[in-house]
Amino acid sequence: MSTLEKEQIISDEKKYVIGTYGRVPVVLVKGNGMSVFDTDGKEYLDFLAGIGVNNVGHCHPKVVEAIKNQAETLIHVSNIYYNVPQIELAKKLVNLSGLDKAFFCNSGAEANEAAIKLARKYAKANGKEGEIITMEHAFHGRTLTTITATPKAKYQEGFEPLPTGFKYIPFNDIDALKAGISEKTSAIMIEPVQGEGGIHPADNEYLKAVRKLCDENNIVLIFDEVQCGMGRTGTLFAYEQYGVVPDIVTLAKGLGGGFPIGAMVAKSEIASAFTPGSHGTTFGGNPLACASSAAALDVISELLDNAVEMGEYFKNSLKTLEEKYEFVKEVRSLGLMVGIELTFNGSDIVSKMFEKGFLINCTSDTVLRFLPPLIVEKEHIDAMISALDEVFSEI
Repeated sequence: MSTLEKEQIISDEKKYVIGTYGRVPVVLVKGNGMSVFDTDGKEYLDFLAGIGVNNVGHCHPKVVEAIKNQAETLIHVSNIYYNVPQIELAKKLVNLSGLDKAFFCNSGAEANEAAIKLARKYAKANGKEGEIITMEHAFHGRTLTTITATPKAKYQEGFEPLPTGFKYIPFNDIDALKAGISEKTSAIMIEPVQGEGGIHPADNEYLKAVRKLCDENNIVLIFDEVQCGMGRTGTLFAYEQYGVVPDIVTLAKGLGGGFPIGAMVAKSEIASAFTPGSHGTTFGGNPLACASSAAALDVISELLDNAVEMGEYFKNSLKTLEEKYEFVKEVRSLGLMVGIELTFNGSDIVSKMFEKGFLINCTSDTVLRFLPPLIVEKEHIDAMISALDEVFSEI
């Protein structure tokens, strides 16, 4: 593709697409494994994995085959009827999670919206108010309700009035949480690892204490694993790292192997609060999405050991940069969910790494975030570390 054609594509986007994204001026046209390619054929190693979506890499052959086979058979039917891929995927998630019932939607925000609705419906049925406690620096989505669950002004400004019934508590602070619970509290919603908030894992004892608090007060415990789930931390679900099982877990991003899908999985007692007509979605659980997801789950299960090994190697490699450069405050990680906090805004670092052929991003202004596909190998990490070292040395 010529430079002129590339410029035309970018021009058309500005003309025809609502400008909700600050896009990098590149048109990506192909993906394979760890790599994506632009219109000029330049290769980029994707250390962001579509922000945690491409956990099995780009265009994994097993996922592609599943999509092709299903697309030739049945793409969509209404949820008025049964469809086999949806039921098979639900069975997989229930058996793997230790929970009981699944609901399918199309995104992480929708999964969290469903969890909030279910928790409130369950609370009302048991004579409680519907207050939801979420954590400072959390991110739960972009719908009106989920930006309210996300206590960050930049996501909420201009969308007032916001829905009511949310309370914000400092993350990893069990005393603050105890003080914040009231008779109105129906659910506590936590990311076991805060992703958008800057790669902050929950403390092990903290999550255990939260589980105990919920049990003692008949409060629904929701884990948002939209970003930290699906093998990202080295176990299929992040909560397995802590030995704590939630009442509801929400999933998306890596669940579909690149295809859009979200899921909420819940314990039976709580799931029973939803009855026919309580909640629904036109496209959720369609055969094509579920077939893709089932294939992705199989692949992810085979990559967990690599996620653990490469996560440790990646962390140790970044630690050498932490020791070398004073402006590196801290390296934080759990499996292949990795962040390196700087003393300044990291946007320029992201741009310079892009020029060198590496896709990363900066979250919470100062944290370089790395979410490589679980297929990443030492040679990919070594190349990325070398490039990052070069960029750091120029500062």
